[in-house]
Amino acid sequence: MADSKTTAMVEELRDALTAETIDLRQVVQRLDALLQYLCSPEGRMDANCRFVDSFFMEHDSWAEQGLPAPLHDIFADMAGALHDTCSAPNIARNFDSTPEQLLARVRNVKTELAAGGDGGLAGG
Repeated sequence: MADSKTTAMVEELRDALTAETIDLRQVVQRLDALLQYLCSPEGRMDANCRFVDSFFMEHDSWAEQGLPAPLHDIFADMAGALHDTCSAPNIARNFDSTPEQLLARVRNVKTELAAGGDGGLAGG
C-alpha cells in the first residue's frame, strides 16, 4: 500500500489534470514534486511506484486532455513501466520510466516554461 504522502500528491496532480482549465505550469510543478518524492529514500518504495503506475494506467483521463506531447509521453511512461522501478530496475530504465528519468524529462519541460517558451507545450 502506498504511503499517505504519495496518495495525497497523486490526488493533487489528478486535480490539476482534471481542472476545468488546465494550468500546465501547475501540472508540471505537481508532477515534479511527485517524482522528486519517488526519487527520495523516503518515497522510493515498491508500493509507491506501483501505486502511481496503476493510478495513471487506470485513471487515464489525462490521455484525453489534449496534453502536449512531452507531458503526454511522460504520463504514458509513468503508466507503463514505473512499477518496475524497485523490482526490475533494468526494465524501468530501458523504458525511460525510473523516477529519475521521468524527473529529468519533467525538468526539461519546466526549463522551457521558465524561459518563456512553451517547450512544445502549446496546445494545438
